[in-house]
Amino acid sequence: MVFTAQQIASFTGGTIEGDENASVSTFAKIEEGVQNALSFLANPQYEHYIYETKSSIVLVNRDFKPSQPVNTTLVRVDNAYESVAKLLTLYQSMQERKTGISDQAYISPSATIGEDCYIAPFAYIGDHVNIGRGSSIYPNTVIGDGASVGEDCTVYPNVTIYHGCKIGNRVVLHAGAVIGADGFGFAPTPEGYEKIPQIGIVTIEDDVEIGANTCVDRSTMGSTVIRRGVKLDNLVQIAHNVEVGSHTVMSSQTGVAGSAKVGEWCMFGGQVGIAGHIKVGDRTHIGAQSGVPGGNAARRGGATLMGYPAVDHKMFARQSAAMKSLPDTLVEIAQLKREIEELKKSIKA
Repeated sequence: MVFTAQQIASFTGGTIEGDENASVSTFAKIEEGVQNALSFLANPQYEHYIYETKSSIVLVNRDFKPSQPVNTTLVRVDNAYESVAKLLTLYQSMQERKTGISDQAYISPSATIGEDCYIAPFAYIGDHVNIGRGSSIYPNTVIGDGASVGEDCTVYPNVTIYHGCKIGNRVVLHAGAVIGADGFGFAPTPEGYEKIPQIGIVTIEDDVEIGANTCVDRSTMGSTVIRRGVKLDNLVQIAHNVEVGSHTVMSSQTGVAGSAKVGEWCMFGGQVGIAGHIKVGDRTHIGAQSGVPGGNAARRGGATLMGYPAVDHKMFARQSAAMKSLPDTLVEIAQLKREIEELKKSIKA
């Protein structure tokens, strides 16, 4: 597929500086640009690449002011990052999509498969499963009895959706994701740990994307809930009875313990840990490797937190700065103690 600068500008609402007939057929990072590639510049730290890139067209923000001549065609847009995302989505939507149901897939006679679905070889579709129109189920995926998958979903290879779980429309589950495994519930007894049956389900609402090898556990009772528009990175753990609010995003290796409630539009960096049975308010941002055991800062929402226990990011910065001077401070305190002892001795004398 080939796109001209004029077509790109029309789609993104941009303006052209250079050859409006310049064409591209692929995408490339600006530092790896090649002929017939489209790149973008959003971060000023990468500006120096625009003067040497071989890409035929580069998307830039409207306020970009080059400090030296640019040899490529520019398309100025309101937000270069958002515009390239839209173009990538358009490009992906134009790729040929697999269709048809393989004879090598197992589909229970009681399952319902919607129109225009793709069911790959070696997929397993259990009893009374319902799969909506236009969804794609890739090889070695297992969809347990009574589960449902909505319309236009993509379930990549080796995904497991346990019995009874509910997946909404336009959901993407990447390879190895596990939806609905038992929550970690055990009661201590004199003889060891007795398993507490996990009889609930997982409910995933529309437009959710879940990364590779991420686990969302079924609830003890009721449902673990991932609300509309949530995006979970690879290797995220969502425990039983958790609720994740709409449009929240979590980076890799984040863990949310049982029965925690996470608000809407939150952003968690990598390796964030959320304790069980606590509430994180709407629009809370938590920096990488932070731990949230509780507290009002997380509950009220709208805060940016860092550290363990997580505190306001400005306080965290002050604490970090103080830690750097701690060794010298300890030496000074030890010296002051010695001087005080000498003064005491001289006074007594």
